[in-house]
Amino acid sequence: MGQHQQPLRVLVAEDELIVGHDLCDTVSEAGYLVEGPYNDLSSAMLAYQKTKPDIAILDIQLDDGIVYPLAEQMMAENVEVIFHSGALTPQEVSSRFPQAQALSKPCPPAEVIHTVQRAAEAH
Repeated sequence: MGQHQQPLRVLVAEDELIVGHDLCDTVSEAGYLVEGPYNDLSSAMLAYQKTKPDIAILDIQLDDGIVYPLAEQMMAENVEVIFHSGALTPQEVSSRFPQAQALSKPCPPAEVIHTVQRAAEAH
């Protein structure tokens, strides 16, 4: 890490407001730049088009739909994706997206940070 390197940018998309804010606090306390939380796909997409993040933490089911199309676009553009879901197990997510990481909700902050750090190293 050089002195002038920008902190990595993490986009958070999460439809439960409290969970989203907790995630953002956790990630920013660990020294990352946070975008979000976005509670729907359209705002997450807009944010993504405006500023490409290095890492994205995505709830699978957002207010206006499933996050997969956005996730696929991100992965195609080398964004490290971390899925965060109460509905699917990490195994189910991994079988569909082997290159992504997955967390189940609720996720302890330490585990969130650990996963973001793994994504940062892979980036």
